[in-house]
Parts: sequence; structure tokens; C-alpha cells
Amino acid sequence: MRSAIYPGSFDPITNGHLDIIRRAAETFDKVIVTVSHNPNKNPMFDLEERVELIKRAAVDIENIEVDCFSGLLIDYVKNKEVNVIIKGLRAVSDFEYEFQMALMNRKLNDNVETLFMMTNSQYSYLSSSLVKEVFKLGGSIEGLVPEIVIKEMKKKI
Repeated sequence: MRSAIYPGSFDPITNGHLDIIRRAAETFDKVIVTVSHNPNKNPMFDLEERVELIKRAAVDIENIEVDCFSGLLIDYVKNKEVNVIIKGLRAVSDFEYEFQMALMNRKLNDNVETLFMMTNSQYSYLSSSLVKEVFKLGGSIEGLVPEIVIKEMKKKI
């Protein structure tokens, strides 16, 4: 069985993330969508809430598993016995950072490949940070995130 891991902070999950999840799920037998704990970020949703939002937003995608982790991604990948990491790219700025991370992961474990997937052009500007900023300032985020995310964000603000 060909499996892949799609890691991210997903705070919150956007329609751009869901696009990558759907396309990865069409490519691999199983996709583990894993929420990372990043101590350098101040998330709107805690890890468990983000896991639950992804499960609810992607309920129609049968071959995914949703999980969370902290620490090095490469250790998590090894523990899951998976050798492909999926990373979504929106722009050249994403590529520079993700390329550096992919090379470091390759240095730490040369059996792991990173597969870059370009986002659908309609989501190329979309980020979780931008969604949160627009929402906090009273702008509409309809069509940018699943409806369940909007409901949960309204509860937080």
C-alpha cells in the first residue's frame, strides 16, 4: 500500500488544504493528514480542535487518517512507516522554505521523499494566517474555508 503524510499546522484548515488532501488521496492508497505542534505559533485552535475540524471537513474522503504530532516530522514519518511527505506549494516563497525543509529531512533520512503539489490557482493566495486576519477584521471568508470552520471561528471570537 502506498501511503503519504501531509503535515501542517492547519490553523484553520482551508479549502486550499482540502484541495491538496483530495488530490493526494487520489494519488495514494492512504494519506495521513497530521497536525503539527509548532511552539513558535499562537494558534486559534488547539491540536485536538484542529484534528476534529479536519475530520469534519474531510468526512467524505475515505482513505485519510487524521493525527497530530510534536517534534521532528522525520521521526513521525519513520514511526508511521511511511516514506513520502506531501507539501502544498502556493508560490515561489513557499518553495524556498519547503525545499530547505525537504533537504533537511532527506539529510536526516534518505529513504523519505518529499512530493510537492501545486495548489489549485484559485487558492494560490490563501493561507490560514490570512483567513484569520480577514475574519478578525470582519471580512468575509466564505468560500475560503469549509462552513464548519466558519462556525467554529465565530465561537472563538
